[in-house]
Amino acid sequence: MSTSLEGIANKAKREKQHRFRDLSRMLTEEYLHECWGTLNKKAAAGIDRVTWQEFAENLDENIRELVEDLKHKRYRAQPIRRKYIAKSNGKQRPLGIPAIRDKLVQRAVSNILQAIWEADFHSNMYGYRPGRSAHDAINDLQGTLRRGRYEYVVEADITGFFDNLDHEWLVRMLEQRIDDRSFIRIIRKWLKVGVLEEDGRFIHPTTGTPQGGIVSSVLANIYMHYVLNEWFEKVVRKRCRGACTLSVYADDFVTAFEYEADARWFFEALENRMGKFSLSLSKEKTNIILFSRYRKDESGAFEYLGFEFRWTTSHRGKDWLKRSTAKKGLTNSMRNVKEWCKKNRHMRIDAFFKRINAKLRGYYNYYGVIGNLDRMWTFHQYVVRTIFRWLNRRSQRKSYHWSSFEDLMKQFPLVKPRITDRTTGVAFSTR
Repeated sequence: MSTSLEGIANKAKREKQHRFRDLSRMLTEEYLHECWGTLNKKAAAGIDRVTWQEFAENLDENIRELVEDLKHKRYRAQPIRRKYIAKSNGKQRPLGIPAIRDKLVQRAVSNILQAIWEADFHSNMYGYRPGRSAHDAINDLQGTLRRGRYEYVVEADITGFFDNLDHEWLVRMLEQRIDDRSFIRIIRKWLKVGVLEEDGRFIHPTTGTPQGGIVSSVLANIYMHYVLNEWFEKVVRKRCRGACTLSVYADDFVTAFEYEADARWFFEALENRMGKFSLSLSKEKTNIILFSRYRKDESGAFEYLGFEFRWTTSHRGKDWLKRSTAKKGLTNSMRNVKEWCKKNRHMRIDAFFKRINAKLRGYYNYYGVIGNLDRMWTFHQYVVRTIFRWLNRRSQRKSYHWSSFEDLMKQFPLVKPRITDRTTGVAFSTR
């Protein structure tokens, strides 16, 4: 963190009501040069098709012009290029790709916003924050539920969160900490900028912030901070008769309550709260679940960040809050590896196994928590069968029988499931 950002962070922490002025003056050539080094060199180009490498060829002059445009209020955000990424459930995720010059300014502004609001964000927010990860969220939630007296869980899903952020509400939230019209004006430009769809249509959005934009993540966190976290701490917690807790990762969140009455009140109030800020809940994915260690036979399970949480009994007869790969996530991972093997079965064998092992390592690094061994091996065995199936479709004749395939596996062994317990830092193989 640069000296100026550190100063902002310290002041924001000391003075909770302070509104920062003259933030736009921080957007200097020196500061933008610092931010340039943090951009992804391999990121896709925006609507102008200018790549990181092309912009860097004349970096000093490009940054000088950009700063002059910002200083004299000539800066105009270029339209967003829309790209759709296939999701494992068959749907598509819309991503917005800004031009490289806009990415640079977004990085600079995002760092400033992060420095200010890190002092305000609650400890139960994990998404898009420095030093925090999804693993931290699931580990902390597991610890809280194990130690607490929670009997009911409310799981909720916000429909199209990034597409439905209300611009005026977001600006009002930003103005809680920022007293700089020029700085706010820059953010407004990104919110209002047009979007070029893949089919050539040009859209002028009235709500939302495009996923994929660097500044979108911190803006989403600020929105959730005021819509959910502040309300939960200042209203819900005081209203509840028993214990309650909240865990938030981006637009995904879970709440737990000691008493059913508190859970039902929150469930009913939540819809009104979201509606006030132009958000809506998916009725199919928003439920109250009995989640009690004392009534395991009746209790259900809930999903959070790709994991299924369920109360069970350990082999020693003790209460155990088990985390395992969510069934939907396991099915989607199987579908993804099947499609990858189908499309890449003609690669050289050594390259094929190198890539599939990289995918397995990523899978094990995320899902490798204690208690999830069975489903990790289920996935591993599925990968083995899938590789055998698609390598045998490289030509009209079968390439391998099972015995010859086993010999191939000895030559190019697959990475085996590995559990890394983030809570203890112990990593070990299981077979």
